[in-house]
Amino acid sequence: MHQHTLAAEVIQKGVALHSGVSTSLRILPAESGSDRYFVRVDLPNSPIIPATVTAVNQTLLSTQLGTEEVYVRTVEHLLAALSAMGVDNARIEIDGSEVPLLDGSAQVWTDSIASVGLVLQQVCDEQSPIFIKEPLWVHQGDAFICALPAPETRFSYGIDFDLPAIGNQWHSWSLSTNLENTFITEIAPARTFGLLHQIEYLQKSGLIKGGSLDNALVCGSDGWVNPPLRFPNEPVRHKILDLVGDISLLGKFPLAHFLAYKASHNLHIQLAQKILELF
Repeated sequence: MHQHTLAAEVIQKGVALHSGVSTSLRILPAESGSDRYFVRVDLPNSPIIPATVTAVNQTLLSTQLGTEEVYVRTVEHLLAALSAMGVDNARIEIDGSEVPLLDGSAQVWTDSIASVGLVLQQVCDEQSPIFIKEPLWVHQGDAFICALPAPETRFSYGIDFDLPAIGNQWHSWSLSTNLENTFITEIAPARTFGLLHQIEYLQKSGLIKGGSLDNALVCGSDGWVNPPLRFPNEPVRHKILDLVGDISLLGKFPLAHFLAYKASHNLHIQLAQKILELF
C-alpha cells in the first residue's frame, strides 16, 4: 500500500464566500498516515482540525469542520481537489475561519497541486478498502442521496430548478477510471452558483458576504447574469464537486456508486456518517 503527499507547499489567498474576509492558506507536505488536516495558525497554540466526518459541525450552504469555538468553513472544494488528485496526507495551514473561494471552483487548487506534483509514501499498516455491499440512502422530501454497490467509484447527480436557464440537469463522473485525472478537466472547473432572487435574503442572514460575479455564477428568471458558462451543465457538475469533497471526509473513497438528486451538504454528510458507522 502506498500514499502520496505534495512535493512542495502550495499557497493561495482570497476572499471567503460567507464571511467575506480575506484569508491565506498554505498546503504543506505531511507524513505518511497523518491524513489531511487543517491548522488554525491565527489562533493560540495553532489548534488542529481533522478533515474527517466526525469533525463536521455545520452544513449550512457549505461544510464546516471543528467546534463552535475553533472551526474552518467551506472546506469542500479544496478537499475535493486534494482527494481526487491523490493527496492522502496534507497539513493545511489557514489564518482564518474559512477557506478562500477563489474563482468559485476547484480549478485553482488542482492547478496548484499539479504544478508542485506528488511524492510517493510507504504505508506500514495495510488499509482495507471500503466496499458498499448493500444500498445505503438518506432522503428529505424528494431530495435523496444513496450509495449503491458498484465495481467502481462513481458520482452521479441530478438537480431541478424552476429557472429555465438551469432546469433539470444530470451528470455522472467516475473516479475509478480517472487514469488521466479527468477531475481536472470535467469537475474542478465547475463554479458555485446562486439564484438572483435569493441573494438579498442570504446576505441579510449573514451569508455569502464575499460572493460576487467574479467567484460565483448567478442565475435569474431571464437567464445567467454573468455568462458564459464553462460547461452547458456547469451547475450540476459543481454539485458533484461538492459531493466529492464531502465524501472525501471518510478518508478514502468507498467502492460505490453515489447517486444524488437535489441533495445538499447536509444529506451528503448524513450518508457519510452512515457509511462510517458500518466501517
